Amino acid sequence: MSIIKKYTSIPLPYRVGVAFLLGVAFGLSLWYYDMANGSNLGERVATYISPFGAVLVRMLKMVVIPIVFFSLIVGSSGLSPKKLGRVGAKVLLWYMLTSFIAAMIGVGIAMFVHPGQGVAVDVEKLGSSMGEGGPSITPPSGLTDLILKMFTNPFEALANGEFLPIIVFALLFGLAARVLLDHTQNETERRQIQMALDFASGANSVMFKIVSWILEYFPIGVFSLAVVNFGLYGPTIIGPYLKAVLGVISGIAIMIFIVYSILLSIVLKENPIDFFKRAKEVMITSFFTRSSAATLPVTIKTAIESFKIKRELAEFSLPVGATINMNGVCIHLPMWAVFAADVFGIDLTVSSLAIVIITTVLSAIGAGGVPGGSLMLLFIVLGTLGLEPSQIAIIVALALGVNPLIDMFETMNNVTGDLCCTYIVARKEDMIEKS
Repeated sequence: MSIIKKYTSIPLPYRVGVAFLLGVAFGLSLWYYDMANGSNLGERVATYISPFGAVLVRMLKMVVIPIVFFSLIVGSSGLSPKKLGRVGAKVLLWYMLTSFIAAMIGVGIAMFVHPGQGVAVDVEKLGSSMGEGGPSITPPSGLTDLILKMFTNPFEALANGEFLPIIVFALLFGLAARVLLDHTQNETERRQIQMALDFASGANSVMFKIVSWILEYFPIGVFSLAVVNFGLYGPTIIGPYLKAVLGVISGIAIMIFIVYSILLSIVLKENPIDFFKRAKEVMITSFFTRSSAATLPVTIKTAIESFKIKRELAEFSLPVGATINMNGVCIHLPMWAVFAADVFGIDLTVSSLAIVIITTVLSAIGAGGVPGGSLMLLFIVLGTLGLEPSQIAIIVALALGVNPLIDMFETMNNVTGDLCCTYIVARKEDMIEKS
Protein backbone atom coordinates (compact mmCIF):
# COMPACT_ATOMS: atom_id res chain seq x y z
CA MET A 1 0.00 0.00 0.00
CA SER A 2 2.86 2.40 0.73
CA ILE A 3 4.06 2.08 -2.89
CA ILE A 4 0.61 3.01 -4.18
CA LYS A 5 0.42 5.96 -1.80
CA LYS A 6 3.83 7.18 -2.90
CA TYR A 7 2.81 6.81 -6.54
CA THR A 8 -0.48 8.69 -6.14
CA SER A 9 1.25 11.44 -4.13
CA ILE A 10 3.24 12.40 -7.24
CA PRO A 11 1.37 15.15 -9.15
CA LEU A 12 -0.53 13.72 -12.12
CA PRO A 13 1.21 15.88 -14.80
CA TYR A 14 4.58 14.44 -13.72
CA ARG A 15 3.29 10.87 -13.83
CA VAL A 16 1.75 11.39 -17.27
CA GLY A 17 4.88 13.16 -18.53
CA VAL A 18 7.16 10.34 -17.40
CA ALA A 19 4.78 7.71 -18.85
CA PHE A 20 4.73 9.58 -22.16
CA LEU A 21 8.53 9.84 -22.34
CA LEU A 22 8.96 6.16 -21.43
CA GLY A 23 6.40 5.23 -24.07
CA VAL A 24 8.19 7.37 -26.66
CA ALA A 25 11.56 5.79 -25.80
CA PHE A 26 10.17 2.25 -25.93
CA GLY A 27 8.25 2.92 -29.14
CA LEU A 28 11.25 4.49 -30.88
CA SER A 29 13.47 1.58 -29.84
CA LEU A 30 10.97 -0.81 -31.43
CA TRP A 31 10.85 1.29 -34.61
CA TYR A 32 14.65 1.48 -34.94
CA TYR A 33 14.92 -2.27 -34.27
CA ASP A 34 12.43 -2.96 -37.07
CA MET A 35 14.29 -0.64 -39.44
CA ALA A 36 17.62 -2.28 -38.67
CA ASN A 37 16.41 -5.89 -38.88
CA GLY A 38 13.51 -5.67 -41.32
CA SER A 39 11.11 -7.13 -38.75
CA ASN A 40 7.61 -6.17 -37.65
CA LEU A 41 8.18 -6.33 -33.88
CA GLY A 42 6.57 -2.90 -33.42
CA GLU A 43 3.30 -4.07 -34.98
CA ARG A 44 3.27 -7.25 -32.93
CA VAL A 45 3.89 -5.35 -29.66
CA ALA A 46 1.21 -2.79 -30.64
CA THR A 47 -1.32 -5.62 -31.00
CA TYR A 48 -0.91 -6.53 -27.33
CA ILE A 49 -0.36 -3.10 -25.80
CA SER A 50 -2.83 -0.97 -27.81
CA PRO A 51 -5.97 -2.15 -25.91
CA PHE A 52 -4.71 -0.29 -22.81
CA GLY A 53 -4.66 2.95 -24.81
CA ALA A 54 -7.97 2.17 -26.54
CA VAL A 55 -9.59 1.84 -23.11
CA LEU A 56 -8.50 5.38 -22.20
CA VAL A 57 -9.88 6.83 -25.46
CA ARG A 58 -13.15 4.99 -24.98
CA MET A 59 -13.48 6.11 -21.34
CA LEU A 60 -13.04 9.74 -22.40
CA LYS A 61 -15.63 9.28 -25.13
CA MET A 62 -17.95 7.66 -22.58
CA VAL A 63 -18.01 10.67 -20.24
CA VAL A 64 -17.84 13.59 -22.68
CA ILE A 65 -21.60 13.96 -23.33
CA PRO A 66 -22.70 13.60 -19.66
CA ILE A 67 -19.98 16.05 -18.52
CA VAL A 68 -20.96 18.69 -21.08
CA PHE A 69 -24.70 18.12 -20.66
CA PHE A 70 -24.87 18.34 -16.86
CA SER A 71 -22.23 21.08 -16.60
CA LEU A 72 -24.17 23.29 -19.00
CA ILE A 73 -27.48 22.72 -17.21
CA VAL A 74 -25.94 23.58 -13.83
CA GLY A 75 -24.04 26.58 -15.21
CA SER A 76 -26.88 28.10 -17.24
CA SER A 77 -29.46 27.55 -14.49
CA GLY A 78 -27.32 29.71 -12.20
CA LEU A 79 -27.63 32.71 -14.55
CA SER A 80 -30.81 34.35 -13.35
CA PRO A 81 -31.97 36.90 -15.97
CA LYS A 82 -33.72 38.86 -13.19
CA LYS A 83 -30.49 39.19 -11.19
CA LEU A 84 -28.16 39.36 -14.15
CA GLY A 85 -28.84 42.95 -15.13
CA ARG A 86 -26.59 45.16 -17.19
CA VAL A 87 -23.37 44.32 -15.33
CA GLY A 88 -23.87 40.57 -15.64
CA ALA A 89 -24.74 40.87 -19.31
CA LYS A 90 -21.52 42.83 -19.91
CA VAL A 91 -19.50 40.13 -18.14
CA LEU A 92 -20.99 37.47 -20.42
CA LEU A 93 -20.40 39.60 -23.52
CA TRP A 94 -16.73 40.09 -22.60
CA TYR A 95 -16.34 36.34 -22.00
CA MET A 96 -17.88 35.52 -25.39
CA LEU A 97 -15.84 38.20 -27.18
CA THR A 98 -12.51 36.99 -25.80
CA SER A 99 -13.47 33.35 -26.51
CA PHE A 100 -14.10 34.15 -30.18
CA ILE A 101 -10.83 36.10 -30.37
CA ALA A 102 -8.99 33.13 -28.84
CA ALA A 103 -10.62 30.67 -31.28
CA MET A 104 -9.67 32.86 -34.24
CA ILE A 105 -6.08 33.08 -32.96
CA GLY A 106 -6.04 29.29 -32.57
CA VAL A 107 -7.30 28.75 -36.11
CA GLY A 108 -4.92 31.39 -37.50
CA ILE A 109 -1.81 29.86 -35.91
CA ALA A 110 -2.90 26.33 -36.83
CA MET A 111 -3.38 27.31 -40.48
CA PHE A 112 0.03 29.01 -40.42
CA VAL A 113 2.00 26.07 -39.00
CA HIS A 114 -0.17 23.21 -40.40
CA PRO A 115 0.97 20.82 -37.65
CA GLY A 116 -0.22 17.64 -39.38
CA GLN A 117 1.56 18.13 -42.69
CA GLY A 118 3.87 15.27 -43.53
CA VAL A 119 2.18 12.80 -41.17
CA ALA A 120 1.22 9.64 -43.06
CA VAL A 121 -1.13 7.66 -40.81
CA ASP A 122 -2.28 4.19 -41.77
CA VAL A 123 -5.90 4.61 -40.67
CA GLU A 124 -6.75 0.94 -41.06
CA LYS A 125 -3.76 -0.25 -39.04
CA LEU A 126 -3.83 2.32 -36.23
CA GLY A 127 -7.60 2.83 -36.22
CA SER A 128 -8.27 -0.88 -35.73
CA SER A 129 -5.92 -0.87 -32.76
CA MET A 130 -8.10 1.81 -31.19
CA GLY A 131 -11.06 -0.53 -31.43
CA GLU A 132 -13.32 2.16 -32.86
CA GLY A 133 -16.12 1.48 -35.31
CA GLY A 134 -19.52 2.79 -36.27
CA PRO A 135 -20.87 5.44 -38.60
CA SER A 136 -19.12 8.69 -39.33
CA ILE A 137 -20.59 12.05 -38.34
CA THR A 138 -21.84 14.09 -41.27
CA PRO A 139 -20.39 17.59 -40.95
CA PRO A 140 -22.51 20.72 -41.55
CA SER A 141 -22.00 21.94 -45.11
CA GLY A 142 -22.23 25.61 -44.17
CA LEU A 143 -23.25 28.11 -41.50
CA THR A 144 -26.95 27.79 -42.36
CA ASP A 145 -26.78 24.03 -42.04
CA LEU A 146 -24.89 24.46 -38.75
CA ILE A 147 -27.65 26.66 -37.32
CA LEU A 148 -30.33 24.15 -38.37
CA LYS A 149 -28.38 21.25 -36.83
CA MET A 150 -28.13 23.13 -33.52
CA PHE A 151 -31.88 22.64 -33.01
CA THR A 152 -32.12 18.91 -33.74
CA ASN A 153 -34.06 16.59 -31.46
CA PRO A 154 -31.56 16.02 -28.61
CA PHE A 155 -32.38 12.29 -28.37
CA GLU A 156 -31.84 11.88 -32.10
CA ALA A 157 -28.58 13.85 -31.75
CA LEU A 158 -27.52 11.56 -28.90
CA ALA A 159 -28.15 8.47 -31.03
CA ASN A 160 -26.23 9.97 -33.97
CA GLY A 161 -23.31 11.29 -31.90
CA GLU A 162 -24.02 14.94 -32.77
CA PHE A 163 -22.83 17.17 -29.95
CA LEU A 164 -24.01 20.68 -30.88
CA PRO A 165 -27.76 19.99 -30.50
CA ILE A 166 -27.06 18.50 -27.07
CA ILE A 167 -25.10 21.62 -26.05
CA VAL A 168 -27.87 23.95 -27.23
CA PHE A 169 -30.59 21.86 -25.53
CA ALA A 170 -28.69 21.79 -22.23
CA LEU A 171 -28.24 25.59 -22.31
CA LEU A 172 -31.95 26.14 -23.05
CA PHE A 173 -32.98 23.62 -20.38
CA GLY A 174 -30.92 25.35 -17.70
CA LEU A 175 -32.05 28.85 -18.67
CA ALA A 176 -35.73 27.79 -18.85
CA ALA A 177 -35.50 26.18 -15.41
CA ARG A 178 -34.00 29.37 -13.96
CA VAL A 179 -36.68 31.59 -15.55
CA LEU A 180 -39.43 29.37 -14.14
CA LEU A 181 -37.87 29.40 -10.67
CA ASP A 182 -37.69 33.19 -10.77
CA HIS A 183 -41.26 33.72 -11.92
CA THR A 184 -43.53 30.84 -10.92
CA GLN A 185 -45.62 31.22 -7.76
CA ASN A 186 -46.60 27.55 -7.65
CA GLU A 187 -44.61 25.98 -4.82
CA THR A 188 -45.13 22.44 -6.13
CA GLU A 189 -43.80 23.42 -9.52
CA ARG A 190 -40.83 25.21 -7.94
CA ARG A 191 -40.00 22.11 -5.90
CA GLN A 192 -40.16 19.88 -8.98
CA ILE A 193 -37.91 22.19 -11.00
CA GLN A 194 -35.44 22.47 -8.14
CA MET A 195 -35.39 18.69 -7.83
CA ALA A 196 -34.50 18.43 -11.54
CA LEU A 197 -31.67 20.95 -11.08
CA ASP A 198 -30.48 19.19 -7.92
CA PHE A 199 -30.36 15.94 -9.88
CA ALA A 200 -28.30 17.64 -12.62
CA SER A 201 -25.96 19.11 -9.99
CA GLY A 202 -25.55 15.76 -8.24
CA ALA A 203 -24.99 13.98 -11.56
CA ASN A 204 -22.40 16.61 -12.46
CA SER A 205 -20.52 15.92 -9.21
CA VAL A 206 -20.67 12.18 -9.89
CA MET A 207 -19.28 12.72 -13.42
CA PHE A 208 -16.41 14.77 -12.00
CA LYS A 209 -15.60 11.87 -9.67
CA ILE A 210 -15.58 9.44 -12.60
CA VAL A 211 -13.29 11.83 -14.48
CA SER A 212 -10.91 11.86 -11.49
CA TRP A 213 -10.75 8.05 -11.69
CA ILE A 214 -10.09 8.21 -15.44
CA LEU A 215 -7.30 10.72 -14.82
CA GLU A 216 -5.61 8.20 -12.53
CA TYR A 217 -5.56 5.75 -15.45
CA PHE A 218 -3.99 8.37 -17.73
CA PRO A 219 -0.32 7.30 -17.25
CA ILE A 220 -1.10 3.71 -18.31
CA GLY A 221 -3.16 4.78 -21.33
CA VAL A 222 -0.68 7.45 -22.39
CA PHE A 223 2.25 5.00 -22.15
CA SER A 224 0.37 2.52 -24.33
CA LEU A 225 -0.60 5.11 -26.94
CA ALA A 226 2.93 6.54 -27.07
CA VAL A 227 4.41 3.07 -27.63
CA VAL A 228 1.90 2.36 -30.43
CA ASN A 229 2.27 5.74 -32.15
CA PHE A 230 6.06 5.93 -32.03
CA GLY A 231 6.54 2.18 -32.51
CA LEU A 232 4.58 2.29 -35.78
CA TYR A 233 5.72 5.67 -37.12
CA GLY A 234 9.02 6.36 -35.37
CA PRO A 235 10.50 9.86 -35.28
CA THR A 236 8.36 11.08 -38.21
CA ILE A 237 5.65 12.35 -35.84
CA ILE A 238 7.99 14.18 -33.44
CA GLY A 239 8.03 17.27 -35.68
CA PRO A 240 4.21 17.52 -35.89
CA TYR A 241 3.99 17.01 -32.12
CA LEU A 242 6.35 19.91 -31.50
CA LYS A 243 4.56 22.11 -34.05
CA ALA A 244 1.21 21.46 -32.37
CA VAL A 245 2.51 22.04 -28.82
CA LEU A 246 4.51 25.16 -29.67
CA GLY A 247 1.62 26.46 -31.78
CA VAL A 248 -0.80 26.21 -28.84
CA ILE A 249 1.67 27.72 -26.37
CA SER A 250 2.42 30.57 -28.81
CA GLY A 251 -1.30 31.27 -29.23
CA ILE A 252 -1.78 31.34 -25.47
CA ALA A 253 1.17 33.71 -25.05
CA ILE A 254 -0.35 36.00 -27.71
CA MET A 255 -3.74 35.90 -25.98
CA ILE A 256 -2.38 36.64 -22.50
CA PHE A 257 0.39 39.13 -23.17
CA ILE A 258 -0.85 40.84 -26.34
CA VAL A 259 -4.66 40.60 -26.55
CA TYR A 260 -5.33 41.16 -22.84
CA SER A 261 -2.70 43.90 -22.75
CA ILE A 262 -4.33 45.67 -25.72
CA LEU A 263 -7.77 45.43 -24.09
CA LEU A 264 -6.47 46.86 -20.81
CA SER A 265 -4.57 49.63 -22.60
CA ILE A 266 -7.37 50.69 -24.97
CA VAL A 267 -10.49 50.10 -22.84
CA LEU A 268 -9.10 51.17 -19.46
CA LYS A 269 -6.13 53.31 -20.52
CA GLU A 270 -4.11 51.33 -17.98
CA ASN A 271 -0.58 49.92 -18.01
CA PRO A 272 -1.04 46.11 -18.40
CA ILE A 273 2.19 45.41 -16.50
CA ASP A 274 0.43 46.51 -13.30
CA PHE A 275 -2.38 44.03 -14.02
CA PHE A 276 0.02 41.11 -14.47
CA LYS A 277 1.92 42.03 -11.29
CA ARG A 278 -1.28 41.83 -9.28
CA ALA A 279 -2.49 38.68 -11.10
CA LYS A 280 0.75 36.68 -10.84
CA GLU A 281 -0.38 34.55 -7.86
CA VAL A 282 -3.54 33.52 -9.73
CA MET A 283 -1.58 32.76 -12.91
CA ILE A 284 0.98 30.60 -11.09
CA THR A 285 -1.68 28.73 -9.10
CA SER A 286 -3.77 27.96 -12.19
CA PHE A 287 -0.68 26.80 -14.09
CA PHE A 288 0.11 24.09 -11.54
CA THR A 289 -3.43 23.05 -10.53
CA ARG A 290 -4.60 22.81 -14.18
CA SER A 291 -8.13 23.59 -12.98
CA SER A 292 -10.10 26.83 -13.16
CA ALA A 293 -12.42 25.51 -10.45
CA ALA A 294 -9.56 24.61 -8.08
CA THR A 295 -8.01 28.07 -8.56
CA LEU A 296 -11.32 29.88 -7.97
CA PRO A 297 -10.80 30.69 -4.24
CA VAL A 298 -7.42 32.31 -5.05
CA THR A 299 -8.94 34.16 -8.03
CA ILE A 300 -11.78 35.62 -5.96
CA LYS A 301 -9.40 36.57 -3.12
CA THR A 302 -7.05 38.32 -5.56
CA ALA A 303 -9.92 40.12 -7.29
CA ILE A 304 -11.25 41.50 -4.03
CA GLU A 305 -7.98 42.25 -2.21
CA SER A 306 -5.53 43.18 -4.99
CA PHE A 307 -7.86 44.59 -7.65
CA LYS A 308 -10.41 46.01 -5.15
CA ILE A 309 -13.30 44.60 -7.21
CA LYS A 310 -16.54 44.71 -5.26
CA ARG A 311 -17.39 41.35 -3.72
CA GLU A 312 -20.83 41.04 -5.36
CA LEU A 313 -19.29 41.27 -8.83
CA ALA A 314 -16.26 39.04 -8.10
CA GLU A 315 -18.40 36.31 -6.55
CA PHE A 316 -20.72 36.31 -9.58
CA SER A 317 -18.38 36.87 -12.50
CA LEU A 318 -15.44 34.62 -11.57
CA PRO A 319 -17.42 31.40 -10.85
CA VAL A 320 -19.31 31.95 -14.14
CA GLY A 321 -15.98 32.49 -15.90
CA ALA A 322 -14.56 29.26 -14.43
CA THR A 323 -17.48 27.46 -16.08
CA ILE A 324 -17.92 29.13 -19.47
CA ASN A 325 -14.84 31.24 -20.23
CA MET A 326 -12.31 28.82 -21.70
CA ASN A 327 -10.03 30.98 -23.86
CA GLY A 328 -7.13 28.54 -23.61
CA VAL A 329 -9.37 25.71 -24.78
CA CYS A 330 -10.47 27.87 -27.72
CA ILE A 331 -6.83 28.10 -28.85
CA HIS A 332 -6.04 24.45 -28.15
CA LEU A 333 -8.93 22.70 -29.95
CA PRO A 334 -8.57 24.31 -33.42
CA MET A 335 -4.90 23.22 -33.49
CA TRP A 336 -5.89 19.55 -33.38
CA ALA A 337 -8.77 20.14 -35.80
CA VAL A 338 -6.33 21.49 -38.40
CA PHE A 339 -3.90 18.69 -37.45
CA ALA A 340 -6.65 16.16 -38.28
CA ALA A 341 -7.49 17.94 -41.52
CA ASP A 342 -3.81 17.79 -42.55
CA VAL A 343 -3.47 14.10 -41.66
CA PHE A 344 -6.65 12.94 -43.39
CA GLY A 345 -6.54 15.32 -46.37
CA ILE A 346 -9.64 17.38 -45.51
CA ASP A 347 -9.97 20.66 -47.38
CA LEU A 348 -10.68 23.42 -44.84
CA THR A 349 -12.72 26.20 -46.47
CA VAL A 350 -13.58 29.55 -44.87
CA SER A 351 -17.01 28.13 -44.04
CA SER A 352 -15.60 25.00 -42.39
CA LEU A 353 -13.13 27.09 -40.37
CA ALA A 354 -16.01 29.31 -39.22
CA ILE A 355 -17.86 26.17 -38.12
CA VAL A 356 -14.75 25.04 -36.19
CA ILE A 357 -14.60 28.44 -34.43
CA ILE A 358 -18.31 28.47 -33.50
CA THR A 359 -18.26 24.83 -32.37
CA THR A 360 -15.11 25.43 -30.33
CA VAL A 361 -16.61 28.40 -28.46
CA LEU A 362 -19.93 26.65 -27.79
CA SER A 363 -18.35 23.37 -26.70
CA ALA A 364 -15.77 25.13 -24.52
CA ILE A 365 -18.65 26.46 -22.41
CA GLY A 366 -19.10 22.88 -21.18
CA ALA A 367 -15.50 22.32 -20.09
CA GLY A 368 -16.63 23.00 -16.53
CA GLY A 369 -13.20 23.78 -15.06
CA VAL A 370 -12.24 20.11 -14.79
CA PRO A 371 -8.56 19.21 -15.39
CA GLY A 372 -8.14 17.83 -18.90
CA GLY A 373 -11.67 18.87 -19.87
CA SER A 374 -10.48 20.18 -23.24
CA LEU A 375 -9.44 16.69 -24.28
CA MET A 376 -13.00 15.43 -23.98
CA LEU A 377 -14.27 18.39 -26.00
CA LEU A 378 -11.89 17.38 -28.79
CA PHE A 379 -14.43 14.70 -29.76
CA ILE A 380 -17.00 17.45 -30.38
CA VAL A 381 -14.79 19.68 -32.53
CA LEU A 382 -13.37 16.79 -34.58
CA GLY A 383 -16.91 15.57 -35.19
CA THR A 384 -17.68 18.72 -37.20
CA LEU A 385 -15.04 17.67 -39.76
CA GLY A 386 -16.96 14.53 -40.64
CA LEU A 387 -14.24 12.14 -39.48
CA GLU A 388 -14.85 8.44 -38.96
CA PRO A 389 -14.89 7.36 -35.29
CA SER A 390 -11.60 5.50 -35.87
CA GLN A 391 -10.03 8.69 -37.27
CA ILE A 392 -11.23 10.75 -34.29
CA ALA A 393 -9.78 8.09 -31.96
CA ILE A 394 -6.40 8.38 -33.70
CA ILE A 395 -6.20 12.18 -33.27
CA VAL A 396 -7.32 11.96 -29.64
CA ALA A 397 -4.70 9.26 -29.06
CA LEU A 398 -2.02 11.51 -30.55
CA ALA A 399 -3.20 14.47 -28.43
CA LEU A 400 -3.28 12.53 -25.15
CA GLY A 401 0.46 12.43 -24.56
CA VAL A 402 1.05 16.18 -24.66
CA ASN A 403 -2.30 17.25 -23.19
CA PRO A 404 -1.12 17.62 -19.56
CA LEU A 405 1.60 20.07 -20.65
CA ILE A 406 -0.76 22.09 -22.86
CA ASP A 407 -3.46 21.95 -20.17
CA MET A 408 -1.24 23.87 -17.74
CA PHE A 409 -0.84 26.77 -20.17
CA GLU A 410 -4.47 26.84 -21.28
CA THR A 411 -5.78 26.86 -17.69
CA MET A 412 -3.54 29.85 -16.93
CA ASN A 413 -5.04 31.56 -19.98
CA ASN A 414 -8.60 30.73 -18.87
CA VAL A 415 -8.17 32.12 -15.35
CA THR A 416 -6.24 35.21 -16.48
CA GLY A 417 -9.06 35.90 -18.94
CA ASP A 418 -11.68 35.57 -16.17
CA LEU A 419 -9.82 38.14 -14.07
CA CYS A 420 -9.15 40.49 -16.99
CA CYS A 421 -12.79 40.57 -18.16
CA THR A 422 -14.09 40.98 -14.60
CA TYR A 423 -11.66 43.82 -13.93
CA ILE A 424 -12.62 45.64 -17.15
CA VAL A 425 -16.33 45.44 -16.26
CA ALA A 426 -15.62 46.53 -12.67
CA ARG A 427 -13.69 49.61 -13.84
CA LYS A 428 -16.26 50.58 -16.48
CA GLU A 429 -19.23 50.06 -14.14
CA ASP A 430 -17.63 51.82 -11.15
CA MET A 431 -17.51 48.62 -9.09
CA ILE A 432 -14.05 49.21 -7.62
CA GLU A 433 -13.84 49.73 -3.86
CA LYS A 434 -12.61 53.20 -3.02
CA SER A 435 -9.50 53.28 -0.84
